[in-house]
Amino acid sequence: MTQHINDVEFTIFDTETTGLDPASGDRIVEIAAVRFKGSQRLATFQKLVNPHREISEAAYKVNRISAEMLQDAPDIKKVMPEFLKFIKDSCLCSYNAGFDMEFLNNELTLLGRPHLENVVVVDALKMSRRLLPGLERYALWFVSDSLGIKTQQTHRAFSDVEMTLEVFSRLKAMLLSKGISDFTSFSHLFTINPKLLEDINAQKLAQIQEAIDLGVRIRIRYLPSTGGDLSEREIIPKELKQDNKRDYLVGYCCLRCEERIFRLDGILHLEIL
Repeated sequence: MTQHINDVEFTIFDTETTGLDPASGDRIVEIAAVRFKGSQRLATFQKLVNPHREISEAAYKVNRISAEMLQDAPDIKKVMPEFLKFIKDSCLCSYNAGFDMEFLNNELTLLGRPHLENVVVVDALKMSRRLLPGLERYALWFVSDSLGIKTQQTHRAFSDVEMTLEVFSRLKAMLLSKGISDFTSFSHLFTINPKLLEDINAQKLAQIQEAIDLGVRIRIRYLPSTGGDLSEREIIPKELKQDNKRDYLVGYCCLRCEERIFRLDGILHLEIL
């Protein structure tokens, strides 16, 4: 039996960096996080990190972290083990998670440690785009404002964590109102783990192709990308197609009595009838 999303421990985290490209030598200068379960905060984490290199002028203009602030800060060799202990056995989440994970994994590489590959990582930006379609932009401050959150973004790590937590909580409430409460469906929708996404996708494709080959119907639970509600449908599958690296199911929808196209990443559950 899958866990309810409110029974899972999450860690929302954020990094500030010397620049935008770890491949060019940019490093983490601050890590902050909040660990929580449901509506209960469990712990907080905030550390400045001495990157042993200059901060770019552009980065300083955003986060206002100066060399003077970092000269007595610990280096990543000390901070990273503390952070890994803090996040242990939780689901990681950040806003534009790919950026933060790239920096975290780069620091782990420099320390000779393995990447965070066995941790479920979800992206609050991905949540925003899926649950708030049609926004003019998806910057954290803009999404926050559109949800009626009054917190001001200061571009320091803990401030961004607080704002992301507020956004995450509002979006989670929207999911629950749509009938999506299990962690499996949640992670399938919003994870950025490549291996997990590949496994999920391959399983769905195999089941749909089997139904096409057998000439039988399938039942799906489907969340459209247009912000609609979760629905259960019986489909007579006709074909699988791919467009712009996204997979789709084409089939006759018995609910709508017409042929429809379904995004594969919107299919939360699938069974052959």
